[in-house]
Amino acid sequence: MSEQKDNICEGGRKLIFACSGAADVGDISDRAARKMSKDGIGAMFCMAGIGGQVEPIMQKTKSASKILAIDGCGLDCVKKSLELGGFNEFEHLRVTDLGMEKGSSPATDENIAKVVNNCAALLD
Repeated sequence: MSEQKDNICEGGRKLIFACSGAADVGDISDRAARKMSKDGIGAMFCMAGIGGQVEPIMQKTKSASKILAIDGCGLDCVKKSLELGGFNEFEHLRVTDLGMEKGSSPATDENIAKVVNNCAALLD
């Protein structure tokens, strides 16, 4: 357990950045990223650290073999934040593009699994 926790805290070769916004689709994004991290698909990493230009987080992100941005809606906050941080090569998934509507898509196991499955394919 400690080894997995250390890996998550240190980042990983495949890093996942997720929307954690107040809307239901942000909740789905966040929970999907946490599940993927727990399942070893990639390591959820700190979006706020990119926005704050926190050097250790920026360096670890630069060394990632793959980066995945999960946005809840078309505002694309995660995508735009990564781009402002100087990251332009990453996979991107928008939850609303999977048929989930902002404001009427609860964070059910089924909705989270749909995002996880689509994201896992992007990280392969």
